[in-house]
Amino acid sequence: MNSAQIEIQLIASLVAVACAIPGTFLVLRKMAMISDAISHSILPGIVVGFFITHDLNSPLLIILAALTGIITVVLVEYIQKTGLVKEDTAIGLVFPTLFSIGVIMIAKNANDVHLDIDAVLLGELAFAPFDRLIIAGTDVGPKALWIIGVILIVTLIFLLAFFKELKVSTFDKGLATSLGFSPAIIHYGLMSVSSVTTVGAFDAVGAILVVALMITPAAAAYLLTKNLKKMLVLSVIFGIFSALFGYWVAHWLDASIAGSITTILGLLFLVVYLFAPNKGIIAVLYREKQQRTEVSLITFLLHLKNHDEKSERHVKHLNEHINWQKVRSKTVLELAQKNNMIIINNNIVSLTKKGNTFTSKAIDYIVTNEDAQIEDMKDDFFLFRG
Repeated sequence: MNSAQIEIQLIASLVAVACAIPGTFLVLRKMAMISDAISHSILPGIVVGFFITHDLNSPLLIILAALTGIITVVLVEYIQKTGLVKEDTAIGLVFPTLFSIGVIMIAKNANDVHLDIDAVLLGELAFAPFDRLIIAGTDVGPKALWIIGVILIVTLIFLLAFFKELKVSTFDKGLATSLGFSPAIIHYGLMSVSSVTTVGAFDAVGAILVVALMITPAAAAYLLTKNLKKMLVLSVIFGIFSALFGYWVAHWLDASIAGSITTILGLLFLVVYLFAPNKGIIAVLYREKQQRTEVSLITFLLHLKNHDEKSERHVKHLNEHINWQKVRSKTVLELAQKNNMIIINNNIVSLTKKGNTFTSKAIDYIVTNEDAQIEDMKDDFFLFRG
């Protein structure tokens, strides 16, 4: 592994960490696509920076692009607060407008210059090691590495200094206000960090990858934990893993590095989406099946409680009286027996003492419109779940 490969992987990993931190809060605040909006609306800042410096490589272009990203966030917030449109609509209004202004400025004043987002901010990881930072004649490494490194340090300082405020304002703005700090200031601070991170990362890795690194690791972590600190750690781990593994997939396939990393991120999210212990699709489907079986069990026990006639409690007639299929009846009978709710003598089903107690409490909760209490009762009475 040569030095260029090491530098590419290091840059990708730093971008992943720098994006994962603000991305976690964006996902929690339901503002995931603000990073995509910033990526389109920064064009006027690039154009103005070029008009001032006449140099496509000037850092001023990055600074003004980041400032335009912050303006985008402010405008989106202002439009949303009017209450006339929702946030996604506000985003859809702001970034096409700003992007179009940038296009008009180029057409009118810089039509003969290759000036657009591709020229300045949509970088390519494979070329990052060739753009070196020279200080006093000394090569100190790729420019992208230093840019992302500085952004990451600023992001970490912001996170450590305002973690409590970020946490409280994200989950409860009212509590944040009552504790004496302004949720609006914290919000705009977060949006500023997100804007600078987005612009700086674009310069290193490109548009698609930075949006993917900002959102996908946080979204996957959100499906695995409700703890904010754990979510931040998982987001960082997922981002670094995808960056490194995606690089080697690209190396093996001789394909785009950004495309490979983004694909790995998508596959990682798909795995979590399917197999997450509590929120994954498979877990949800299993839980729904379990709940349907448990509802059928309670229905069956209530039927036994309300009928003393043997004909109503005969095993062979359950399908008729409760309108069940044979397989479902067998499943419910087995579950009731496992939980010691019923006994069967000569094919006649009867409630046990435990089953009678459970059913009596269930009826009381139903009569008093406290059906939710039945879910708590299941934990007390059911040794085996459906």
